[in-house]
Amino acid sequence: MRKKLDTGIKPSEITPEGSYLNRRTLLTAAVAAGFVPSIMSNAATLPASGDMFQDVKKWPDSTKEKVNTFQDITTYNNYYEFGTGKGDPAANAHTLKTSPWSVQVSGEAAKTGTFTLEDILKPHSLEERIYRHRCVEAWSMVIPWVGFPLADLLKRFEPTSNAKYVQFVTLNDRTQMPGVRQPYLEWPYREGLTIAEAMHPLAFMAVGLYGKVLPNQNGAPLRTVIPWKYGFKCCKSIVRIHFTDRQPQTSWNMAAPQEYGFYSNVNPEVDHPRWSQASERRLGGGLFAARIATQMFNGYAEQVASLYTGLDLRKNY
Repeated sequence: MRKKLDTGIKPSEITPEGSYLNRRTLLTAAVAAGFVPSIMSNAATLPASGDMFQDVKKWPDSTKEKVNTFQDITTYNNYYEFGTGKGDPAANAHTLKTSPWSVQVSGEAAKTGTFTLEDILKPHSLEERIYRHRCVEAWSMVIPWVGFPLADLLKRFEPTSNAKYVQFVTLNDRTQMPGVRQPYLEWPYREGLTIAEAMHPLAFMAVGLYGKVLPNQNGAPLRTVIPWKYGFKCCKSIVRIHFTDRQPQTSWNMAAPQEYGFYSNVNPEVDHPRWSQASERRLGGGLFAARIATQMFNGYAEQVASLYTGLDLRKNY
């Protein structure tokens, strides 16, 4: 049973329709008055569906490996909110409404509250980063993401010294997401990182791929990309960011802790209980494509291994 919250808003304070329609002017005035927390100075909107992002910088450290096709990337997905089959998200995610969108920020941070997607975006800092990705089921792909460093966003909320971890939570809406009507997982989907991981320069917040707005099945409008971890570690369609002093719950760890640990780093030396992690097959190469050796931390060991100094990666899987 849900209790109706007393917002403390008087009827006389409700925004008239005309003012609401002039939304950008209203937001500017609200920020100036201190009613809306402004963490960014250059708010922007996503381009229209199918249009290209403008002024996207090429990240020089992108992998030089062959990029998977747009078809590969958008039709073979894990997004259980739209079904458990790899093709289910592409078939079902058209029901997801990504505008308007807001993200709640809570916990151990100085600037908390609810922020619009326009608050989150900052167009002049958008980059294209080409990352390799590894899924726990032993397939991989290479994806050209558009977005910005996750640290750039999190720092603007000014996490306190008590913030040791950050949790991300996906939208949980039975009307838009047919999969959440089934008990595959305990909804909403949630993931978490240590603050050090989240602030690492490789950690990325994606808003697009192949230069265009993220398709719904790939986590529109906002998703994390953590390239040295298994793909399920990324959180799609984010509606909440929570800073905490305790290791947060993560969906797959809750569902099967014997198989999916909190860290979920790519480690070819530790087999999944039901299959080997030592090799992988690149998506798009067909069933008979040659398998390739899985690299430690998915090939990003030089950049991220120091995050886990002294940590037993067999026990902390």
